[in-house]
Amino acid sequence: MDAAVIVVGAGPAGMMLAGELRLAGVDVVVLERLAQRTGESRGLGFTARTMEVFDQRGILPRFGEVETSNQGHFGGLPIDFGVLEGALQAAKTVPQSVTETHLEQWAGSLGADIRRSHEVLSLTDDGDGVTVEVRGPEGEHTLRAAYVVGCDGGRSLVRKAAGFDFPGTPATMEMYLADIKGIELAPRMIGETLPGGMVMVGPLPGGITRIIVCERGTPPRRRETPPSFDEVADAWKRLTGDDISHAEPVWVSAFGNATRQVTEYRRGRVILAGDSAHIHLPAGGQGMNTSIQDAVNLGWKLGAVVNGTASQDLLDTYHSERHAVGKRLLMNTQAQGLLFLSGPEVQPLRDVLGELIKYEEVAKHLAAMVSGLEITYDVGTGSHPLLGKRMPHLELLTGSGRTTSSTELLHSARGVLLDLTDNPRLRARAGAWSDRLDIVTATPGAGTAAAELEGTTAVLIRPDGYVAWAAPGSHHDLPMAIERWFGKPSAA
Repeated sequence: MDAAVIVVGAGPAGMMLAGELRLAGVDVVVLERLAQRTGESRGLGFTARTMEVFDQRGILPRFGEVETSNQGHFGGLPIDFGVLEGALQAAKTVPQSVTETHLEQWAGSLGADIRRSHEVLSLTDDGDGVTVEVRGPEGEHTLRAAYVVGCDGGRSLVRKAAGFDFPGTPATMEMYLADIKGIELAPRMIGETLPGGMVMVGPLPGGITRIIVCERGTPPRRRETPPSFDEVADAWKRLTGDDISHAEPVWVSAFGNATRQVTEYRRGRVILAGDSAHIHLPAGGQGMNTSIQDAVNLGWKLGAVVNGTASQDLLDTYHSERHAVGKRLLMNTQAQGLLFLSGPEVQPLRDVLGELIKYEEVAKHLAAMVSGLEITYDVGTGSHPLLGKRMPHLELLTGSGRTTSSTELLHSARGVLLDLTDNPRLRARAGAWSDRLDIVTATPGAGTAAAELEGTTAVLIRPDGYVAWAAPGSHHDLPMAIERWFGKPSAA
């Protein structure tokens, strides 16, 4: 084997996965067709849940001071995301190119082997491993790995070569996106619906302005090259009446509203993550964030299987958990597209939903959906309100007087058993998994305990930050829960 895992694609999902696999001690090679990052801004910012994920891995400080905001929308209808108590605010103006740079540097610092100018031509899964045909700077050659993960985007070669089904609906419209300089435009941060379509305007760092133009009735085109800025400026003038043709284009692109999802996220030893598994209208900036979270869900599971501490059953939960998340992503982006991009016939629906959003519970529901904070995995039955949900940030004081937090404890991407009542019997029951589970005795810091943790004596946290067991309130026995997510004990 040339590596335990080959990751195809060095975008956000691929780099996040490479870092996660290295934290698990797994050898990983990343193959990227491009010689260098494009530098294109693409997606902007990241959601509250991705902020938490980066914080849990200690990555967030790499971004420096990040501009955040609680202002968001659902299909162009404004929502104050501040209704989500205890959540970090979303980052608003971090270009995807910056996110990719920091993730690549992080993965590289952990020892990921990142090979640019390496294009995957084909692959073969023979049941014992995967052979990959690659064209690199020194010509064509083959590589072999136990697993291959396709993080190579919406037109994924890995998906096609491995025969994944990718059902859904084709694009019915085309939208333009452009980053421009040398012009001042009034902000339209969540977009503005006009008689002929929709336009959006937002400032970016460095005096750049991001615009999005959707002209209703524009047929989709399969482009091999980006549209010209003249096309964008003409559409802008038709919709707004304003002439922006004198602006300097920095980057121009086009996208559609095609919606597709693979029927399975894994076929044998080939796995998909990110846009290779799901494509959709980029409503609410959810695409990159979901892709990163796919990688975080997959990384520790694949690492455990490669290391021999867990069975294929654990890897199967990647599909069962993330396919459901992807399905809801497609559903909510389709709904937002109908609200945002349809004509006046949808205005009554916009008006009704606008009234409903004024109710806090409705606002919370939609904000949590777009932010990725609503996710609940099936970890077994029980009454504890955090079962299957993300672990909230909790300041902690250990018995030795050291201060830490539930977030800091996840930096190493290991599981955590948090003993909140200094229970030696509890710790003894988990001791056989100490090679892959950090057993920490601590008490919540003053005034920091989340309401969901009131009365909680212990919490088992998966490496991806989700609660797998809690006491009291979980119907599973602790050893049973640990074995389900972390494999058989080392003494067995």
